[in-house]
Amino acid sequence: MSDKKPTLGFIGIGLMGKPMTLRLLDAGFSVNVWNRSSEKLQPVTDVGAIACCSVAELVRASEVIILCLADTKVVESIVRNDIAPNGTAGKLLIDLSSIHPENTRQLAALLHQQCAMDWVDAPVSGGVAGAELGSLAIMAGGSAEHIDIARIVLAPLYQQLTHMGEVGSGQITKICNQMIVSCNVLVIAEMMALAKQAGVDAQQIPVALAGGFADSKPLQIVGAEMATGTFEPVKWRVKTLLKDLNMAVDLSAKQGTAVPMSALASQLMQLHGSQGYREQDPATLIKLYTKTDA
Repeated sequence: MSDKKPTLGFIGIGLMGKPMTLRLLDAGFSVNVWNRSSEKLQPVTDVGAIACCSVAELVRASEVIILCLADTKVVESIVRNDIAPNGTAGKLLIDLSSIHPENTRQLAALLHQQCAMDWVDAPVSGGVAGAELGSLAIMAGGSAEHIDIARIVLAPLYQQLTHMGEVGSGQITKICNQMIVSCNVLVIAEMMALAKQAGVDAQQIPVALAGGFADSKPLQIVGAEMATGTFEPVKWRVKTLLKDLNMAVDLSAKQGTAVPMSALASQLMQLHGSQGYREQDPATLIKLYTKTDA
């Protein structure tokens, strides 16, 4: 790959993909874009992104292909059906999605075997706000050579990028991250519901706990939203946490370890999602613990 900025291809212009693409454009990268729902492309094409009619066109026109997709199934479909048949040696795929580590390793091997492209798994943490501010934490798996390229390409997006090991290790680290985040959000929800029921001014709880051992970014963001019942705009989704918790449970079973708190969190998240909240913000989890009139 040459010293000049590589041409990027960004697939998945959603809640996270849009602000990421805008930051990459602002940093001077040429960015080709594709999204299943083409109407979502306008905010980025209006400021210079180049819309592609297909993933195949995007792959052929780009040196580094970046994925920011919903789940393992979607990533696998696009890689197998669209990227691998059109990729060429010397190109790099960077997957920002949060998907299963086992599938990541399989897809990386398939991509290299079929078209000699290489893979970095680089899931992110920090939410939409982190994507907008360029302050994401990125946990990456791949060879040192390819991680060095990812550091340069993704520089507008992150505050910290950590090389966790070989391909797949970034995804394992993201699962660990989501175990902490999901359990934290669930206990914040039950705590805020208890505080409200007991007559405490719940809006003051994030303020009162700031800087103490109980403080966290989820408390300051989601706690405040739970206190006021502010559930829109949706900045992340219940189904995303549920997906990652289910992967944690599956990974622990394969490794022969126990994750009882994350397993319970998965069950509670599933219950909440089944009540119509899968596409909603996790701040709505307080409704699991809030009394309603019959």
